[in-house]
Amino acid sequence: MTVSTALLAGIALVFILLAYLFYALFRAEEF
Repeated sequence: MTVSTALLAGIALVFILLAYLFYALFRAEEF
């Protein structure tokens, strides 16, 4: 596992977490 691969994996993980948080907030406002 190279440095660039680890960096891309980390960025993807952060992006997924942020997307999940925004989705959770959007769903919370509907209720």
